[in-house]
Amino acid sequence: MSHGPIHGTWEAAPAARWEDAFLAGNGRHGALVFGDPEDDRVIVTHHTLVRPNNTPADTAPPRLAAALPALQDALLAGDATAAERFTDDRPLRWVRPFHPAFQTRVRRPPGTPARPVRRSVDFTTGVVSGVCGERRGEVFVSRADDVLVQYVSAPGPVVEIDLDHRLPGVPADLGTGRGIAAAGRETVLTLRTRYPDSPHGYTGLTLVLTDAGRTTLTASGVRITGARHLLLLTRVRRDEGGSTTVVDREAEALRALVGAPASPPDLPALYAGLLARHTALHGPAYGRVTLDLGADATERALPGSALLGRPDSAALLERLFAAGRYHLLSSSGLLPPRLTGLWTGDWNTAWSGAFTTDANLNLQTASAVAADLPEVTEAHKALIEGQLKDWRDNAREVFGARGIVAPAHTDGASGHSYHFSREYPLHLWTAGADWLLVPLLAHEEASGRRDPRVSAILAELAAFYEDFLTRTGPDGRIVIVPSYSPENRPHGGSWGAVDATMDIAAARHALRAAADRAAAPDAARLRALADRLPPYRINDDGALAEWARPGLGDRYDHRHLSHLYPVWPLDEINPHDTPDLARAAHRALELRGSENDSAHGHLHHGLVAARLGDADRTGDALARVLTGDYFHDSLMSAHYPGRDVYNADAAHTLPALLIEALVQSTPDRLVLLPAPPARYPRGRLTGVRTRFGARLDLAWSPGECRAVLRPDRDAKVELRSPAGATRLVLRAGEERVVSS
Repeated sequence: MSHGPIHGTWEAAPAARWEDAFLAGNGRHGALVFGDPEDDRVIVTHHTLVRPNNTPADTAPPRLAAALPALQDALLAGDATAAERFTDDRPLRWVRPFHPAFQTRVRRPPGTPARPVRRSVDFTTGVVSGVCGERRGEVFVSRADDVLVQYVSAPGPVVEIDLDHRLPGVPADLGTGRGIAAAGRETVLTLRTRYPDSPHGYTGLTLVLTDAGRTTLTASGVRITGARHLLLLTRVRRDEGGSTTVVDREAEALRALVGAPASPPDLPALYAGLLARHTALHGPAYGRVTLDLGADATERALPGSALLGRPDSAALLERLFAAGRYHLLSSSGLLPPRLTGLWTGDWNTAWSGAFTTDANLNLQTASAVAADLPEVTEAHKALIEGQLKDWRDNAREVFGARGIVAPAHTDGASGHSYHFSREYPLHLWTAGADWLLVPLLAHEEASGRRDPRVSAILAELAAFYEDFLTRTGPDGRIVIVPSYSPENRPHGGSWGAVDATMDIAAARHALRAAADRAAAPDAARLRALADRLPPYRINDDGALAEWARPGLGDRYDHRHLSHLYPVWPLDEINPHDTPDLARAAHRALELRGSENDSAHGHLHHGLVAARLGDADRTGDALARVLTGDYFHDSLMSAHYPGRDVYNADAAHTLPALLIEALVQSTPDRLVLLPAPPARYPRGRLTGVRTRFGARLDLAWSPGECRAVLRPDRDAKVELRSPAGATRLVLRAGEERVVSS
């Protein structure tokens, strides 16, 4: 047994592929670090870098409100394919694709003898290091100063430094311009770009400082001879067009970070100061929650690539849990994580490297509250607040309603619903705003403080439902029409249908949540509307049906589990309060196939299984991801088995699945070990944040479970554990130990 898990990972060779490059980020800028001392490449990314690909007319929501009543009539009359014609006949428009900016390169002359290399990333500091003999390179992206910092000790007798935009998939007609300004020990490298057929672009600047030797200009950068240390500070700015004023301003801002250095500058001290400001923010955030499975010390010491070949290893799961929290934190700031987190090395990023809100983003941020990463929740809120105007447009133009409708696919800037087709009528989906609000509501519960901005968004969502939910059936119940269950279609119907279970659950949840914050008359009206929504349906297989509408059959072999939304994340259906519906939901889970083995499908399955208390299914979902070759050497993940399609779903969601298997909480309930994977019979999970205002440390072993609760407010909760059910009365500031 070693003293604890390794909070980092390492490899004994440089990355040969950008997918294996170690990652750093501050939620704005990202870095992919190859760790090759002969050609030290760092790919620079930024959340705002999306390539223009449509005109404004293409990206407006479709104006369909006038035709909505006719569509509703047709669907209710039995025309199963009516929604397929509910478009404005535009072709499918993808959202603007995310892309890398460029790579910084610190190159030695050709022919330098190869030497052993060790590259590593320290999750506690966010520093990626590469060591080769005396040479040591370090990279981090500062949370304090919003700058990519690269520091090289003993770089070698001669190195050349430049900014290189030639990355895979770069447009051949990308307009570029370079600037090189050298003075004394300081050089500013500038790369200015223009997107093809666009007035927009981005500008990259790198301030290069050296403490010894001689600097000469080259065609694309600088050659430095005899340096003891190098310090590179890099930033990217979008849409600035590379004007001299902008370049000068950004160069001065980079110089301000190091003050007026001495001549020669004390680069080790300057680097240490930059790092200290960063780690003061990054370190405490990363360290709030830890998982220790008592893994073998020898396995803990292995490089990540070797651990990935041992899917049954507790050390692997410890490291993936740590890496998942590190990458989730590092990709969240200006925005939450994209499909690729904050990173890509290719301009042709799958699915535009966008934010997909009908499962992927929701799964990636699922651990934000319990894993005590409010930085992620704030980034998530920033995405929502930045798009509310566009969400109002969606509600008005598509549905003729007040309020808001979230898109299923967004580039992070535009929130308009314009990515849709016959097979994916994403403009019909109305449940997205509710799902996106769930983490914000959970954060409020955990903190004990309501955010008036969240209340205002909920009120707008309730207004949409009041305007939209106007159709009723013979029994007086509301009928949700049109209705869409991402990204599936029923037997006996088409993609646009009636009364999808997810839509029912989302409407009920949003209306009740808004009612809880409204004045008495408004609250009564919203609750009455929620109570008129249709009940869930149990089909002939005894399973919770994906569509509550009789006659719409289930297609079980699908990667999405949208109809189990009332189980996870809502907890509306659970084994404690609604056992009959929980059994039906469990039957639906049993019947669900994995379709194309998307990583998000397996982990979503596991999260639902954990809520239903099924440890075997939770463990099986975890095992499928661990054995499916989903993880690159970087410990970032892929969408499909065999490391096919770089994608953050598995990496970021895995910590959520492990926490859900070990600890679950609501404002009035705590469940310990609801679905612990049998493969890991003992361990310790520390720092978990509960939704009733306590932080929790959990230790378990065969036949024993011990939890230490540290509440920050008074609470009365129901405790459920392997020993049974009991009541807990917690007092703010008083530690409480529970054993079973």
